[in-house]
Amino acid sequence: MTHREITLSRDCRAILIPSGEETTLPAGSPVIITQSLGGTYTVALQTGLARIAEEDADALGIEAAKEAPAASRVPGADGEVREDDVWEQLKNVYDPEIPVNIVDLGLVYDLALAKTESGGTSVNVKMTLTAPGCGMGPTIAADARGRILAIPGVESAEVELVWSPPWNQGMITETGRMKLGLV
Repeated sequence: MTHREITLSRDCRAILIPSGEETTLPAGSPVIITQSLGGTYTVALQTGLARIAEEDADALGIEAAKEAPAASRVPGADGEVREDDVWEQLKNVYDPEIPVNIVDLGLVYDLALAKTESGGTSVNVKMTLTAPGCGMGPTIAADARGRILAIPGVESAEVELVWSPPWNQGMITETGRMKLGLV
């Protein structure tokens, strides 16, 4: 996406970055899209950055994407959710300030699947952030949870923010390092 100024066509919900505070951007506000990844848009405002969800893309003059498949691979004929299904979904979750997904940033520390009594799957994820004071943590965790819940066969999902061990750049995958130009 080019970094061109867009005028919002209608009032639009947004989340301020890095505070995580919810706000409404008024129609007529000028914004510049700085990142469009994982179904969200990071926009530069006159006062800072904000994130706009895909369901509000029309306010940016963008047609929302058609309903995409819930997961890159449908669970097997046995209905089993596989760990790879969850990892692939988490690769669609992005920090709004960094153009690399949370998996390749090394933010996901633990992923566990368990069968529920009803035969579905429960998923528990432990993840961190690049900075402990980031107000976007709950938003990013909620995005991850929503992506996991979209996988057929997943009944419940818990995404916990943890701070130990502290994140550092050495946790970024080779793919992430390449995207960030660190290789």
